[in-house]
Amino acid sequence: MSSKIEDFLTADEEQDIVEAIRVAELNTSGEIRVHIEKTSKGDATARTLELFHTLKMDNTKLQNGVLIYLAVEDKTFVIYGDKGINKVVGESFWDSTKNLMQSFFKEGNFKQGLIEGILKSGEQLKKYFPYSDLDTNELTNEISKG
Repeated sequence: MSSKIEDFLTADEEQDIVEAIRVAELNTSGEIRVHIEKTSKGDATARTLELFHTLKMDNTKLQNGVLIYLAVEDKTFVIYGDKGINKVVGESFWDSTKNLMQSFFKEGNFKQGLIEGILKSGEQLKKYFPYSDLDTNELTNEISKG
């Protein structure tokens, strides 16, 4: 795996991921973001929480943001859901989502792993946080990078 974030996904793959986020958010008020960086420089979960705040994901009205964090060099990733979604989905949902993503990552298919995680998260968000006409896309769908 290349250590440069730019080489981690092609521009086309990034667009496919952004499109998956758009599709996943179509029927829900929930927000999904992907953040990729070289290394978490320590505890990946702590870094994910820090980014969740930095990216203003804790500002969603219904506390239903989901952040998918990847540290390329560390070969680690974290899926973090805000209080609102965690109240309704339970730990086993995140474990099964991680396992699904990991099965693609092991084959080196990072784009598909991310898309599967995004769409699976989107299904749960749609179930518990259906879209309403008052919804706005509170957060950008672009991939952020460290």
